[in-house]
Amino acid sequence: MQERLQKILSQAGVASRRESETIITTGRVAVNGVVVTELGTKADPDTDTITLDGKPITVAEKRVYLLLYKPVGYMTTMKDPEGRPIVSDLLKGIDERVYPVGRLDYNTEGLLLLTNDGAFANMLMHPSHEVDKGYLVRVSGHVSTAQIEKLAAGVKLEDGMTAPAKVVPVSESDNNSWISITIHEGRYRQVRRMCEAVGLNVVRLKRARYDFLVIGDMKPGEFRHLAPEEVAKLKRKTVPSGSGRGPRKTGVVARRKSAPRR
Repeated sequence: MQERLQKILSQAGVASRRESETIITTGRVAVNGVVVTELGTKADPDTDTITLDGKPITVAEKRVYLLLYKPVGYMTTMKDPEGRPIVSDLLKGIDERVYPVGRLDYNTEGLLLLTNDGAFANMLMHPSHEVDKGYLVRVSGHVSTAQIEKLAAGVKLEDGMTAPAKVVPVSESDNNSWISITIHEGRYRQVRRMCEAVGLNVVRLKRARYDFLVIGDMKPGEFRHLAPEEVAKLKRKTVPSGSGRGPRKTGVVARRKSAPRR
């Protein structure tokens, strides 16, 4: 089936549609050996030979990028031997087989990316890219300044020291406190284990941010497709190791706000 060239380039993972338009107008794309510079030109990726800078591109399958608000009580796997609900059960109307980018444990809620683009997923999960994940954490009782400073500086777990984190007190009531923790590592149950290491009991844990993506007004179980611009931005925002990025600063503040609605 014929599609606009910029859509084909986007589906092949070359760039967003807007960026693909620039690629086309600068004469970098050819169809069956003929350079194309006019936007709106169509081709059939199944029958036409489409090249970028002289190299063929292929669209093996439709690339799918989803943002899901994972509820508590779902496994971030494609199959669970115990028969518990899995996140793919929530993806009604999605025909492609997609996989989670990283994991959220059974009792953790919040943002989860899913895709069938393996290279994209591996890029985001690789430690060298340091993609920020922001969590809202409700813990029992009061959180001391010393505990916040320990979390921010990094704590020793059984699998080694954690990297410095940004930790901000959010609110406090008689029975519990909310704090915000931003990390860029992806260890198993990391935020829960960090809190336990400094003597905090986690009551509720929600991932509210993944890099620039925020949970907004999404409800548990809801999902949406990422826009091509969002996919392209995620690809651009990854920073390889050795890029000169300095150490991350801790985020300790003293001001507290009213407790969030439960």
